[in-house]
Parts: sequence; C-alpha cells; structure tokens
Amino acid sequence: MSPPNPREVQVMRLLEAPHPVVPAGLAAGAAARGDRLRRRRRALRRLGWTLLVAAAAAFVVWASLTRPWVTPSTGISPPLEGW
Repeated sequence: MSPPNPREVQVMRLLEAPHPVVPAGLAAGAAARGDRLRRRRRALRRLGWTLLVAAAAAFVVWASLTRPWVTPSTGISPPLEGW
C-alpha cells in the first residue's frame, strides 16, 4: 500500500477545520453585481444589433440611390458617321 498523498492529507485537514465566517452581505452583493453585468451585456448586445440594422438600412438606401451595379456612361459622344 502506498503512503497517502501529502496534498490529499492537507485537503482533508482543511475540510475538517472550522470554516471561516462569510460576511453578511456577500451573497446580496454578488447577486447585485451579477444583475449589473447581465444588464450591461444585454444593453451592449442590443446596441450592437441596433447599429448593425442601422448600417444595413443605410447601405440599402445608398445602394438604391446610387445603383452601383449599373455601368456608368462613357461620357464620349458616338463616332460621327455619314460625313
């Protein structure tokens, strides 16, 4: 049989020792912080989606006004024929 692992012995000693006292408002403070983080993340996600939709709408308006898929006219008059 092998000797016990010193880390296991140390962990068992810590688990058998009296536990430290937890501050009274620790759980409430942690819950409030979690709520703030969740609200901030939700607001950032909504802002991101709003900006994405606004950018897509601006692109559609720009594309419908400028019609970049249409080839521009050459700006040169047609050759003179029949002179």
